[in-house]
Amino acid sequence: MEIFLIKAAQLMAALAVLVFIHELGHFLFSRMFGVRVDKFYLFFNPQISIVRFKKINGKWKFKFFAKNLQTEVPVLDENGKQKTDKKGKKMTEPIDISTLEADDWRRFPEKTEWGIGWLPVGGYCKIAGMVDESKDENAKRVSQESWAYESHPVWQRILISAGGVIFNFVSAILIFAMMLFHYGEQTIPLESEYLGYNYCETAQNYGFVNGDRVLSIDDEAVFEKFDVAQKIIIEGRQKVVLLRDTEEVTLNLPKDFSEKIIAAKEKIFMTERVPFVVDSVMQKSPASDAGLQKGDSIVGINSKHLFDYQDITKELADCKTKKVGIDFYRNGELISDSITINEEGKIGVGLKNYLSFFKLKTVKYGFFASFPAGWRHGVETLVNYVKQFRLVFTKAGAQSLGGFGTIGSLFPAQWDWATFWSMTAFLSVILAFMNILPLPILDGGYILFLLYEGITRKKPSEKFMDVALNIGLWLLVALMIFANGNDILRAFGLN
Repeated sequence: MEIFLIKAAQLMAALAVLVFIHELGHFLFSRMFGVRVDKFYLFFNPQISIVRFKKINGKWKFKFFAKNLQTEVPVLDENGKQKTDKKGKKMTEPIDISTLEADDWRRFPEKTEWGIGWLPVGGYCKIAGMVDESKDENAKRVSQESWAYESHPVWQRILISAGGVIFNFVSAILIFAMMLFHYGEQTIPLESEYLGYNYCETAQNYGFVNGDRVLSIDDEAVFEKFDVAQKIIIEGRQKVVLLRDTEEVTLNLPKDFSEKIIAAKEKIFMTERVPFVVDSVMQKSPASDAGLQKGDSIVGINSKHLFDYQDITKELADCKTKKVGIDFYRNGELISDSITINEEGKIGVGLKNYLSFFKLKTVKYGFFASFPAGWRHGVETLVNYVKQFRLVFTKAGAQSLGGFGTIGSLFPAQWDWATFWSMTAFLSVILAFMNILPLPILDGGYILFLLYEGITRKKPSEKFMDVALNIGLWLLVALMIFANGNDILRAFGLN
């Protein structure tokens, strides 16, 4: 439960940051061009808000856990019944602000109402005069006012609509830049992985062998583990040259290899093989009873020659409560002894940090140098995600889609600021890309309509916009249900 709460807290914090930045982009571009913003809310606030505040006569006014303010009243006929329009929709009109009390916030519509809602699944920036999925009738009434969205030139409305995407991508670049400035960039070159790699089961089924070292992919040399996964899984490249012991081996992978990896739910394609070197010995443990010391390197169990940490750990787990033979090096001398494994399949040692076995490539960035490096990281992240997006349209890719549960699982079980900001930057790039897709109701859909208006000098008809926004809304709802449904099915082992 504790792990779930920590992951959930990181997810909520990251989403809050990303939503605020996204809506801030819409807000600032709106204000830049003199467009009024009625409301700015982090999280949604049906019926009630946790807090809302507004600057009135130079002073900030706050309200906590207050019901939403009514800005529309029914239009009544002579019999006191609410009128309906030709479509049968009930008619409303703006409330007469002159009838309101002097301190009523609704008397100051030119001021933005800020707030935090109670439903933590997004947020919104309500731009005056913008006809959107809310279908606010008041937006149509004020559309020709000088401060309304619709009264401004197309190019300004495009920037307002794209503001969220722009801010999300720029914020990702800035986060990457500051992380590179603070932490630097550290990678493990493939050439320093002297024991090679362990590969997932699907990779082994198609010819990879644990211990193989990747030399090239489609005749291009590769230098880091990230390059291997990117070229094989994301880009779908097929020709892989490996170094197996001292011999070069060529694999020709099938075109649908990426789909097979996804369908098999393989989370990690390859991991570094590292030796089993003791760093510390627990008191009153099998290791202390056997006389193991710091620096001992285990290389065999029951006469089996094993060099990799994962292989040795698995062998120990298979020998719970048993007395086994053990071979290890100490100061260059091979020693054979015996040890009794405990009931958990462990011997009670702490292992040497795996990074200490490799020659790391470390790059430090100065403050100004971090910005172009952050730009490079942002662009690479976007390009890789776009390439990977093709897999969504495959059967395996669709089944791998996930919602909030999948995203939350990407965060570590313990709060780690480096991972948190790295994930936030990554999600910011994804949010920017998803929002720019030309789907009605998303920013990209509005931009597409505006481009049509700019080219033809005609706005899409009101009927067309209603139909398009309805289609976009239902597609988005269906996608969210499908993605989060996959999470639920996975939780019960049904997917």
